[in-house]
Amino acid sequence: MSPLRPKPSSPCTKLCILDAATGLCEGCGRTRDEIALWGSMPEPRRRAVMATLEERLRAAYPARVPAPAVP
Repeated sequence: MSPLRPKPSSPCTKLCILDAATGLCEGCGRTRDEIALWGSMPEPRRRAVMATLEERLRAAYPARVPAPAVP
């Protein structure tokens, strides 16, 4: 019996709307290419992309994305 492979990490929020102006998914901030390649990306690459998503969304939609809390 082979061990179960862990599910790939994903930033998907189930709000899948690709914005024609920005080229980003309005829910998670990934590009169409990133979404298409996500399952075949190595985990370190997925984590690197996920580290950029909050800033991408903030830059694309400044009025919609709240700033991070300051401790």
